[in-house]
Amino acid sequence: MLRLRAFRPTSDKVVKIQLHPTHPWLVTADANDRVSVWDWEHRQVIYELKAGGVDERRLVGAKLEKLAEGDDSKGKPTEAIRGGSVKQVSFYDDDVRFWQHWRNCSAAAEAPTAVNQQSSTFSAPAPSTRGRHFVVICCENKVIFLDLVTMRGRDVPKQELDNRSLLCMEFLSRSSSSDAPLVAFGSSDGVIRVLSMLTWKLVRRYTGGHKGAIACLMTYMSAAGEVHLVSGGSDGLLILWSADHIHDSRELVPKISMKAHDGGVVAVELSRVMGSAPQLITIGADKTLAIWDTVTFKEIRRIKPVPKLACHSVASWCHPRAPNLDILTCVKDSHIWAIEHPTYSALTRPLCELSSLVPPQVLAQHKKLRVYCMVAHPLQPHLVATGTNIGIILSEFDPRALPAIAPLPTPTGNKEHSAVYIVERELKLLNFQLSNTANPSLGNAGVASDTGRSRNDSIDQLVVKQTKKHISTPAPHDSYSVLSVSSSGKYVAIVWPDIPSFAVYKASDWSVVDSGTGKLFAWDTCRDRYALVESALAPRMPLVVKGGSSKKAKEAAAAAAQAAAAAASAASAATVQVRILLDDGTAHVLQRSIDGRSEPVIGLHGGALLGVTYRTSRRISPLTATAISTVQSMPLSGFGGSGSSFASDDPFSSKEGPPQNFQLYSWETYQPVSGLLAQPEWTVWDQTVEYCAFAYQQYIVISSLRPQFRYLGDVSIPFATGAVWHRRQLFVATPTTIECVFVDAGVAAIDIETKKRKEEMKAREAQGRAVAEHGDLALITVEAPQVTVSEKISLRPPMLQVVRLASFQHAPSIPPFIVPKQSKMDGDDSVFQKELDDRRYAEVAVAGGGVSVAVTRFPPEQKRPIGPLVVVGVRDGVLWLVDRYMCAHALSLSHPGIRCRCLAAYGDPVSAVKWATRLGREHHDDLAQFMLGMGYATEALHLPGISKRLEFDLAMQSNDLKRALACLLTMSNSRDVGQETAAADATDVTQILNLAVAKQAKQESLADAVQGIVKFVKEFFDLIDAADATGQSDIAREVLKRLAAAASVKGALHGQMLRGLALRLANHGELTRLSGLVSNLIAAGHGREAAFAAAVLGDNALMEKAWQDTGMLAEAVLHAQAHGRPSLRNLVIAWNKMLQKELDHTPTVKTDAAAAFLASLEDPKLTSLGETEKKPPIEILPPGMPPLSAPPIVIKNSGTKPGLPNAAQASNGPIGAPMVQGATAPQGTPMVQGAPGAQVPMIQSAPAPSQGTDEAKPSEATAADAAPPVADAAAAPGSGEATAAPGNEEAPAAPGNEEAAAAPVTDASSNTDPAAAAPAPAAGSNSTGAPGVTPVEAAASAPSTETSEATDKPSSTEASPPPPPPPPPPPAYESVV
Repeated sequence: MLRLRAFRPTSDKVVKIQLHPTHPWLVTADANDRVSVWDWEHRQVIYELKAGGVDERRLVGAKLEKLAEGDDSKGKPTEAIRGGSVKQVSFYDDDVRFWQHWRNCSAAAEAPTAVNQQSSTFSAPAPSTRGRHFVVICCENKVIFLDLVTMRGRDVPKQELDNRSLLCMEFLSRSSSSDAPLVAFGSSDGVIRVLSMLTWKLVRRYTGGHKGAIACLMTYMSAAGEVHLVSGGSDGLLILWSADHIHDSRELVPKISMKAHDGGVVAVELSRVMGSAPQLITIGADKTLAIWDTVTFKEIRRIKPVPKLACHSVASWCHPRAPNLDILTCVKDSHIWAIEHPTYSALTRPLCELSSLVPPQVLAQHKKLRVYCMVAHPLQPHLVATGTNIGIILSEFDPRALPAIAPLPTPTGNKEHSAVYIVERELKLLNFQLSNTANPSLGNAGVASDTGRSRNDSIDQLVVKQTKKHISTPAPHDSYSVLSVSSSGKYVAIVWPDIPSFAVYKASDWSVVDSGTGKLFAWDTCRDRYALVESALAPRMPLVVKGGSSKKAKEAAAAAAQAAAAAASAASAATVQVRILLDDGTAHVLQRSIDGRSEPVIGLHGGALLGVTYRTSRRISPLTATAISTVQSMPLSGFGGSGSSFASDDPFSSKEGPPQNFQLYSWETYQPVSGLLAQPEWTVWDQTVEYCAFAYQQYIVISSLRPQFRYLGDVSIPFATGAVWHRRQLFVATPTTIECVFVDAGVAAIDIETKKRKEEMKAREAQGRAVAEHGDLALITVEAPQVTVSEKISLRPPMLQVVRLASFQHAPSIPPFIVPKQSKMDGDDSVFQKELDDRRYAEVAVAGGGVSVAVTRFPPEQKRPIGPLVVVGVRDGVLWLVDRYMCAHALSLSHPGIRCRCLAAYGDPVSAVKWATRLGREHHDDLAQFMLGMGYATEALHLPGISKRLEFDLAMQSNDLKRALACLLTMSNSRDVGQETAAADATDVTQILNLAVAKQAKQESLADAVQGIVKFVKEFFDLIDAADATGQSDIAREVLKRLAAAASVKGALHGQMLRGLALRLANHGELTRLSGLVSNLIAAGHGREAAFAAAVLGDNALMEKAWQDTGMLAEAVLHAQAHGRPSLRNLVIAWNKMLQKELDHTPTVKTDAAAAFLASLEDPKLTSLGETEKKPPIEILPPGMPPLSAPPIVIKNSGTKPGLPNAAQASNGPIGAPMVQGATAPQGTPMVQGAPGAQVPMIQSAPAPSQGTDEAKPSEATAADAAPPVADAAAAPGSGEATAAPGNEEAPAAPGNEEAAAAPVTDASSNTDPAAAAPAPAAGSNSTGAPGVTPVEAAASAPSTETSEATDKPSSTEASPPPPPPPPPPPAYESVV
């Protein structure tokens, strides 16, 4: 029944073993006195040393440490003393002390005569080890205290303890925080000596009891609250001593002495008994086990667990999977033995055969496994560690088994809650509630404490009052049982999987309404109906009588085979039935069989949908077959599901993941509603049927059910044993922790669609009702101006947040290396410790009005109760849990960090905001993010401590744009930016001077404010768009004021932002600000953006000014040409002058004399000054413009040359056909064609000096000349703008206003010049208007000094002489100067 969790092989037999309560550590000592600390979870050794002899590593370390400290004493270090044989190993730290104290107090509180019957109300001992984790090794000659944090040790030789051999040890609880930790050692002379771990000196002796050596020590607490020390010796005596530290005498005498065992006491153990005083269990050398009453100290029972073998280890055990097994013990064989009902029947049965757990190759053929020591985990009873002759075996026993208890619904207004549980064959009722006494965790946020205890302990100490009542109805079986309650709470089902049997009880009178055979049972969460797999009882197997005849043996074997076949066929034929409980309390069969798959059913999971698990036929290795059969023969806690629960040792877990053998069915139609899913460990469904959780071995999958099944995510909570929903809160229990998962599905697209459909359906239903009531008159509508406000529904992703509420870990104390020297005062804790406690554990700070304010985000983790737990749920503002001893525990949820989240998840964000006043304001941002994830952005805005940035985001989410604007102005420090001054109303000279001074100061502050605007420019634009979407134009204008002011500062905003600002200003009709923006951009040198803004404004003159004033003359020329501006000629002249200046400019380079001489040899020299005139001046003109130095020419109309591609032909624009003009040259300048419909400037060349003819021949532009752009950078450094791709506009948002640098389209509608809008005569005979031949005329020698006509008219209307015949076409891109 046990499974292997971890195994570590060793060469020697392990004789001592101990488990740490909270960390996955295990300390062992073998027969050769080697001590090792092993992390069984991560399978690695933390520390090893040879304790019996001299550990050389520790000895060298001690000597080096002495040298470092300057201690040159010649004394022999204690590390050099041989330890001798190891007698006991143990851990000691704050966790060990705390849980030892917890177990003693909880065992004492079970007694009816106990002083304190409320659970979890004892005073926890104050921290003493300062963050250290000690491994204490008790050897014959010395005691080694090894700190696992710093790896430093302290050896106490037996000379400090009267030079007596040390045989056992026990740690004593401290009575006050000022006491030092004490450890008692049992010696070979029968005296118990107590050592202080602060002074490392002997402080007390217990004498006069034993006449021989002391073998074992243990402390416990009596029902009266007294702490006792129990010792067992080799003389067979069991002696009781007082362990309270009230008396400061050095010699203490025994209180009670009794003869326990012949031959000596081997071990003593404390046993907690439900509803009774604790008991002592002793084992002795006489092979007996005795049970003692701690009130009368009389022997209750004495048994021999294993005949002929003496027990060497004993452990008190309480596991819900085996409710009647209370004691575990081991002898030198291969079993772990369990004692059933030890006080009356005392049956001993083997719990596990350990040789079946270890790998076969570890156990040699000739070697038999033997157990030499055993210990059960103090906090997780499903873990049992054994030391054997082959290694350490850590076994695990069904960690998912839960106590047999089910909570009942609480009537409205009732403060007392109840739960039904089963003990042996009795049904009982547990009533529990919070006590009426002062609970510090309720009224004041659970953070105030007036007691002397540290504040972190006062949070989780809720006073619980509970009583147990007997129900007259008996239970038919006393084996392991599983309890569950119907959705209404009227019925309770009990399943005994091992029988198998089930019964359904009516909760009002506890009468049986249904019963039968079967171990699979599941409730519907919406109605009182359930599904079950009813199986026939297997026939009894006939026993084969020893010594009988062979005929009878054969008959018995045949009968056994027949019975096994019948059981197998009955199991495979079992089907899922669905039954419902009617109002009269009778069960009615709804469905005899759910027609599903042919595989046998091995699990049922209840909920809003019925989950059925089928057995899959997968090939498995023979090694895992035994483990699988063990799992399947042991029904687990999840209503008989036989899946395993551990990924590391699970035979089913493979690389392809868990088997796909789980299917969901509808309770209404009994039809499958899903495909095959991975089999979960357990499922839990929300009562409102909105969420569900499927638990797997390493994680929990959470899904949303409405409006459709949707996966939300998974949380990494491994080995979860159970959970309960409380609206959008999932409280999960694991073997070591209690977690809370806050869940919200968010807003998906399907949610918005569903909402629209529901609204449409409501509208149709309302219309249908109106038609039914009023007839066709209801369809008459009156047209009216409708104001539509578009509601912005933003999608929100799902949110999963996990908060750990409780664990076994103790609150972290101070690491030892930062603890300063302490000064004692008044016998109390040191001043430093008090200050540190106030700083670290301070959960409160008093705010105005005396309200306690928590200064931490979450409370420190509370203490999880020991063992498996049933999560009852949230009632009275606390989380209720019930442990294996049917004891109720309450976890506080009143820390404001938790309380606010719980209220928001429950759907009460207003109360959450009210509770947030008790939470430190530095945590309000975190809480606001949580509320935003839950969908409460509007309510989160009321949190007083949120930052402005988060306030802006929340305001945008909740469409509170006024508040968003206020936050943005505060963050950017731009509240006064963009506000107009009353300068126009100022008449007095003094007012004007004051305004001038104020204006200068405003300019200085504007630069600072602009930095803030630039930092949050994206948020400003988002706010404008949100205001436009919701029709709040006043907010948009306020934002535009600030952005326009920021754009006036040079370098503040850049390209895309400035264009977006221009578009938004134009959209809102802010033409004055847009005009000012253009002026500011021109002054700042942003030519492109200024021209774009002017284009949006529709002002061509301003657009031209933007190009011209920012030095972008090429774009200005193109713009003037496209729009027929009268300033075209002046712009061309200025442009050509700039290009000429750039060409003539030669950069000066610093060179030495040799480099200058070499360079002079390569460069051509001018022979005379006259040659300088041979370089022609640059003249670049837009298409269709005559040369600046040529007489007017007349263009003859000609058709398009065949073969010229349409893309290279100019569109029929108002300016006419483009021309290529050139100076006199042997060959003409090639024509440059840009994008279709674009006019491109051409390169003009002056006459070369070698030309002597009077006339130049015109050049013909071929198709090859027309397609490529001009690539001469020296002639046209800015002409690259003219060769943009077709249709490449700068701003697609402003159609028709292309940037001039990209060859603007000449649109007649956008051209303000009436002369430019006239049709071109040259385009009369051809639709394209592109000439095939371009005549070129120039003077013979020098450039002509004649001035042409004004260029404000289209060049196509100018007269020119007839052209001469064309010469042959020149090579492409060739221009002879």
